[in-house]
Amino acid sequence: MQCKKPHSYKGSMRRRPQIGLIVLIVAMVCSVSSFAAPPTKDVNTTGLAVDDKTVKVGILHSVTGTMAISETGSVQAEKLAIEQINDMGGVLGRKIEFIQEDGASDWPTFAEKSKKLLVSDKVAAVFGCWTSASRKAVLPVFEQYNGMLYYPTFYEGLEQSPNVIYTGQEATQQIIAGIDWVVKNKGAKKFFLLGSDYIWPRTSNKIARKHIEKLGLKVVGEEYYPLGHTQFNSVINKIKLKKPDVLYAIVVGGSNVAFYKQLKAAGIDMTKEKPLVLTISVTEDEILGIGGENIVGAYAAMKYFQSLTNDNNKAFVEAFKKRWGKDIVIGDVTQAAYLGPWLWKAAVEKAGSFDIDKIRTASPGIELKTAPEGYVRIHPNHHLWSKTRIGHAKSDGQYKIVYETAELIEPDPFPKGYQ
Repeated sequence: MQCKKPHSYKGSMRRRPQIGLIVLIVAMVCSVSSFAAPPTKDVNTTGLAVDDKTVKVGILHSVTGTMAISETGSVQAEKLAIEQINDMGGVLGRKIEFIQEDGASDWPTFAEKSKKLLVSDKVAAVFGCWTSASRKAVLPVFEQYNGMLYYPTFYEGLEQSPNVIYTGQEATQQIIAGIDWVVKNKGAKKFFLLGSDYIWPRTSNKIARKHIEKLGLKVVGEEYYPLGHTQFNSVINKIKLKKPDVLYAIVVGGSNVAFYKQLKAAGIDMTKEKPLVLTISVTEDEILGIGGENIVGAYAAMKYFQSLTNDNNKAFVEAFKKRWGKDIVIGDVTQAAYLGPWLWKAAVEKAGSFDIDKIRTASPGIELKTAPEGYVRIHPNHHLWSKTRIGHAKSDGQYKIVYETAELIEPDPFPKGYQ
């Protein structure tokens, strides 16, 4: 609110007490506003883009290229969170302004744009990346220039940085828990591992293979294809010949559209579960491009599905659709991206400062009881406590939740025996 001197009033004497009341209210509002916005010199001692009224943050995702199908939802979620925070008065009395950059599905571009945001724009935080390749590309930049990245994607783990808050799941919360479920509930013994050819699918499948073999079970095939690949008929024939109980699929981005359509065209009916398809990469966002009819019957291991029925999620879905359109869908990473600005706001207000070092110190223990997934808390290792859920894909593009862990799973990015 901008505090202005009240206009002069030339009305009757009987109405002059109202003028005094108006002046008092304006003074009270201005006083509250001033109290909510501590002096910039006290909350910004390191030259960040913070002034008396605003604070600038960065949004860095792919809105072009093969990863746009997956990352557009993250951008929408982060913008919605920022708008809601601003409607509540902002952070330390300052409205959030964002600078958006496009990583363009290209890892060197992510590194270049992250340096621009930190060095030139001096943003107070960045919400961004999707693939592990993009995160690995920007990580040295954030550590060199002491920025703070809120990273929303489920990932392979084996990383912990003082400059990253990981709002998605790591391997023990998704990969290991998902395999345990399919073995216990579906009697799976033979697995075929399939992924896009970069660090996250390869490392995730390395962890999956170790866990499968640790359980005394067998991997009968393992294949990788470049990002953007669209010809999967050859590997589908291999899958048919190997006859696995589970096709463990970590295909990402636009390649999912071709893969699942070709899988169906090859006569593999996922509703019959021969093989059962278990993915850790296909959220509702990807299904919007794939088509629900092309993936019905598949299972996904994640922490969030749009179909969750808790009150937090109902409010989130309603607000998201109101902002971005009634036909929009919300996937796991989109929800995790939504958490980023809220967790940052909580850390800033706990620290009483926008300074990165103070936010880092304040972050462990931060909890968000209004999270759409139900509840989250930041662990000292900068990951979140979360549940594992299994969703069963329906023809309408949504997942029916068929399992969830009773308790939150403590994040363990460096699980013993899986490194």
